[in-house]
Amino acid sequence: MKAAVVTHLGKPLEIQELPVPEPGPGQVLVRMEASGLCHTDIHAAHGDWPVKPQPPFIPGHEGVGPVQAVGEGVSTDLVGWGHRPDGVWGRVAIPWLGSSCGTCRYCVSGWETLCESQVNSGYSVDGCYAEYAVADAGAVVPVPEGVSSFDAAPLTCAGVTTYKAIKVARVVPAERVAIFGVGGLGHLAVQYARLVGGFVTAVDLEPDKLGLAHKLGADQIVNARTHDPVEEIKKAGGADVAVVLAASAKAFEQAYRSLNRGGRLVMVGLPADNASINVPIFETVLSGISVIGSIVGTRQDLSEVFALHAAGRTQVIAEPRRLEQVNESFDEVLGGRAEARLVFEF
Repeated sequence: MKAAVVTHLGKPLEIQELPVPEPGPGQVLVRMEASGLCHTDIHAAHGDWPVKPQPPFIPGHEGVGPVQAVGEGVSTDLVGWGHRPDGVWGRVAIPWLGSSCGTCRYCVSGWETLCESQVNSGYSVDGCYAEYAVADAGAVVPVPEGVSSFDAAPLTCAGVTTYKAIKVARVVPAERVAIFGVGGLGHLAVQYARLVGGFVTAVDLEPDKLGLAHKLGADQIVNARTHDPVEEIKKAGGADVAVVLAASAKAFEQAYRSLNRGGRLVMVGLPADNASINVPIFETVLSGISVIGSIVGTRQDLSEVFALHAAGRTQVIAEPRRLEQVNESFDEVLGGRAEARLVFEF
């Protein structure tokens, strides 16, 4: 099979011909139809974070395609393209959460994304930048008929991550939700915030991305390169919720300062340098401000994301790429030239 491989951290990926992997006990083999490019893949390939992946490895955690084979202990009913009587199709999505222990207090309470024994696709195990990938049968999520593989790929991370962020923010209708960073994640966050009744402010540095946010229904757009987003948001009445998707410490600080009393700051973006921000204790306590860390959603969250998309409630803005363009695609994302999401098609 063809695969994009990280051979050395910080170096360009190599396109290699590798043996098709065989599914082990409890695993499925998935033939990739689409695999999204997430900024986390770039962090993985560059070794940006404190816990670094070990080369050689295949990145990618937004893979979608039909199950081709199963390992020991997995029902063969999962194999194939066709529609089965139970209504589940043979296509599945391989998310960031490659597996979890299933028995800790986080797993049994529906927070498997906090499991301390979790394995992550494309980071601690090989991922989806390949024509085939193996995955834990209990971690993959069925993709419904009404969702294309191309759309399902970005929804598998960008969608479920922003959906979860809006969920944990507990947005009440008519609250103002400020989205800092409109791109692969942010264009979906704008839509989820609107779905729950929020008035949306979109903040970004790029006019094209702000134009996209406006098309998707943002009530206010703010160019942080030319205007102070704190001032502009305060003019509109202040933010009740600020969701930060940008990988910039400055964006987190601006988001905090834009909040009203009782506001919620939801941290999602991960700056490469593990930056910190100043959270004033006095102001935070007296204003009743909450600071929330939100990681990717669970399997149930992803099923809900797919259901909303199948019902026509969301749009995925993405451009197709070939796997051979992986390094150029990384440069597009890092240079801010990608309008939203890039998806490798096979």
